[in-house]
Amino acid sequence: MARASRDARMSGAAVTAPGDGPVWTSAGGVDVWARAGALAVLALAWEVVGRGARFAFLPPLTSVLAALWELIADGEILGSLAPSLVSLLIGYALAAGLGLALGALMGRRPSLDHMLDPCVSAMLAAPNLAFVPILAALLGAGRATQVAVVFLYAFFLVTATTAAAFRMADASLIDMARSLGAAERQLFWKVLVPGSAPMVFAGLRIGMVRAVKGMVGGEMLVAASGLGALARVYGSRFDAERALAVLLVVTLVALAGAELIRTLEPRVVERKSRDQRARLASP
Repeated sequence: MARASRDARMSGAAVTAPGDGPVWTSAGGVDVWARAGALAVLALAWEVVGRGARFAFLPPLTSVLAALWELIADGEILGSLAPSLVSLLIGYALAAGLGLALGALMGRRPSLDHMLDPCVSAMLAAPNLAFVPILAALLGAGRATQVAVVFLYAFFLVTATTAAAFRMADASLIDMARSLGAAERQLFWKVLVPGSAPMVFAGLRIGMVRAVKGMVGGEMLVAASGLGALARVYGSRFDAERALAVLLVVTLVALAGAELIRTLEPRVVERKSRDQRARLASP
C-alpha cells in the first residue's frame, strides 16, 4: 500500500487515504492545490496592499496584469523574451553540464576538492554583477556577455551542490559495492549517481533560478534587448506598472524552469532506484 501510494505520487496521480478524498499531487509529491492556494493568497495580498496603500511604486496586481496584456498585444514581451531565453538556455546548459562534471570530480577526488573548494566558495559569495563590466569589455555588449553572466550565476552553485552530494554518499553502500568487486565506473553510475541525485537536482533547480537572475541583471546593465533591457527602460520612465509586468514575466520564466527540473527529478531518481534494486536482487 505504501509503495502504491508512493508510485502514485511520483506519477502525479490522485492518492486516496481511508476516509479522505483524492489529493492531487505534482510529480514532486507537493500538493498542487496547496501551492496554487499560496499563490492566490500572495496575489490577493498584492492587490489589497496596492489598492489600500496607493504607493506609486506598487500598483495593484490587476493594473500590472492589464499593462502586461498591453505589452503582449504590442509584441514587446515576445520580442524581448526570445533573446533572453536564448541566452538563458545556452548559459544554463553550459553551467549545468560543466558544473555537474566538476562537482562530481571534486566529490570523488579529495585533493581536487581541497584545491578548488575555496575558489568555488569565493565565487559563490562574490557579487556576480560586478563582473559584468569586465565581461562586457572583453566580450562586447552582446550575446556572449549575456551567456557568460548566466553561466557565472549558475555554474558555481551547481558545482558546489554536486560536490557536496557526492561527498555525502552512503559510505556503507560504497563499501558493499567495492566488496562485491565493483569497478570505479560501476561504483559511480550504480551507487553514487542514484544516491546523490536528489541533492543534485535541488542544486539544478536553484541554479536555474539564479541563472534567470543573472540573465535579467546582465541585460539591465549592458544589453540593448531582452527582458532586463525592457525592465530598465520602463524603470527609467518610472512606469511601475509596465516594469513590474516585465518582472512578473521574469518570475514566471524562473518558476517554469525550476518546475521543469522538478518534474524530471522523480522520474530520474525513481528509474535509477528501480535499476539499482533490480541489480541488487539479481543473482
